This record gives sequence, structure tokens and C-alpha cells, in this order.
Amino acid sequence: MITLTLPVTDEEKTQLGGESERNFIRLEQAMSVRLFTRNPGILIQADDEAHARRARTALEKMVGALKTGQQLPEFYVDDLLGTLKSAPNGENSAPMLDKPILMDRFGHAVQAKTRGQARFIQVIKEHEMVFAAGPAGTGKTFLAVAMAVQALEKKLVDRVILCRPAVESGESLGFLPGMISEKIAPYMRPLYDALSVMLPTEKLREYWDGNSIEIAPLAYMRGRTLGRSFIILDEAQNATIPQMKMFLTRIGVGTKTILTGDESQVDLGGREKSGFVHARKILAGIEGIGQMELGLDDIVRHRLVREVITAYERDGVRG
Repeated sequence: MITLTLPVTDEEKTQLGGESERNFIRLEQAMSVRLFTRNPGILIQADDEAHARRARTALEKMVGALKTGQQLPEFYVDDLLGTLKSAPNGENSAPMLDKPILMDRFGHAVQAKTRGQARFIQVIKEHEMVFAAGPAGTGKTFLAVAMAVQALEKKLVDRVILCRPAVESGESLGFLPGMISEKIAPYMRPLYDALSVMLPTEKLREYWDGNSIEIAPLAYMRGRTLGRSFIILDEAQNATIPQMKMFLTRIGVGTKTILTGDESQVDLGGREKSGFVHARKILAGIEGIGQMELGLDDIVRHRLVREVITAYERDGVRG
């Protein structure tokens, strides 16, 4: 029996293990080792010395990633274990983990947690306009807002504009209290929430007061030309075809545009067709326009969200 020890802090140990120590379990299965974490550091036991050394190498590389301020998404851990297990010289190589988009107001890294999310970020970097479709909980809005804030902080754009169609989902705006701005506010809340995570209150207020960040209903985009901006149209599946054409023709020079939507949750009534679905179809293949499809594997909310969506789809209920 071979025994190796890796000195790590209790905080590093918690981060290395991940949720319910899932990373440790996967490492034990992949490397045929046993990990003991109750005492200081991590104890590695194996019948084969090579297995124990590769397991320690994997943990050392994971610690190295943590020390750069990054988290350990499952796909990175899977790739790392696969590399070390199969490559003859795997100890000298490891998959690349992209730098975080930014650090949020709590000091946590904002970065991709799934392969699909990593691809989404790459598509945003490579295209001027991106259509991102996928179910609830896949991080479409959150990551798009993070990329927008990053662009603003780096002065790649002069302003960030976040908008949504003010379309009811089984409720009526007319029954909500207050002025029209107050009636619209609940529709914009998810965008406010994302921004409040990204930026400290004072910095957000500074951007707000300087008109560097704007949140508005889709209808307010009519008649504007938006240059050097980062524009996000959230819940784009609820834009009609005429609204979508209006929005897409607002774009000026130096502007990046992200449209996110869930085609299974179209709330348009009557005979109205989704402008998001229509635009994705007719604009496919145009240079500079990227298409991204996120799926159930990219859901990063509570694990039950994935199960709930799957159960409803199995029962024939969409939206």
C-alpha cells in the first residue's frame, strides 16, 4: 500500500472537493485511489505507486488553479483526470482553464461552469452578434451581463444597454400598481440582480448616474442608433418579428449584441410569432453572427431544476 500526503489548507480542501466532495469521488474512481481528508492535508492511498502519484499531481494542478482565483468546474476536473490517466506524460500537461471573466462584488470568480458555457463565452468573443438559446438556469443572461461589464470596465465600449420585452407571463401589467415605470420594473429585475452581483453598489451607482449602464424595455429602443455599446436583449423569444427587426437595426459601429432566449417559453399571444426564432433561422450563416445552443447539461441552478424541466418535457409540457 502506497501512501502520499498533500499539504493543503482547510479552505483549499473544501474548494477542491466541490459540492458534496464530488471532485474527490471522481478522482478516487478515475485514479483507483482512496482519499482521506479528516486530518490536516489530504492523504492519498493506492495499491499502485503510479496511481497515487498521478492523483497527487491532479490535486496539485487543481490547487494551482485555485491559487489563480479560479473555481474548478466539473468539465475541467473531468478533462484533467482524463489527461493524467491516459497520457504517458500526463503529469507535465493539463487542460487550459480560461481566466475568470471578472471577480464579483463578493470576490468570487465569474467563469464558465460547463462546457457549453465555456463555448458561449468564446462565441461572444469571436462574433459581433450572438443568438443564445437554452432552457432556464443555463446562465445565458448572467454570463452575457458579465461579458458586458467586463467590456465596460476595460473601456472596450462606452455603455451597456440591457433590455427585455415587457410581455406578461400569465399576468397583466394593467393590474400591477404604480406608474408605467413601476409596472415595468418587475420585468427588469433579473437584469438588476445580475448587475448587483457583478459590481459594488457605489460603482454601479456611478455607472448608473453617468448613463454608462441603462436598463430599458425593448420598446424604448425605437428610433435610436447605438454605437460603441454592449447590448443584451434578454428573453428575446418574447419579441415579435417587427420588434426584432427594429432592435437589430439599432446597432451602430463598435457595438456587440447578445440575444438570449428560451424557445420553449414564448409568452406571445394570439398569432404572433417569435422574432427570436425567426431571426435565428433567417440570419444563420451570416459572417459576424454567432449561434449558441445551451442544453440541460449546462443548467447551473439547483440540481432539481434540470429534473423539473426534464419531467415536464417528458410529459409533453413546454413553456
